[in-house]
Amino acid sequence: MPHNEYYNDGELDRETCPRCGDTVLAEHEDRQHCGKCGYTEWK
Repeated sequence: MPHNEYYNDGELDRETCPRCGDTVLAEHEDRQHCGKCGYTEWK
């Protein structure tokens, strides 16, 4: 994914994982998922 889709004017566009804190959550159709720890938020 291009760098500009993660950042907008130096600010992170995506939510970070509340469990890890340093990983962005992957956007899926029905959920957000952390690939590092497995944390999932269902929409």
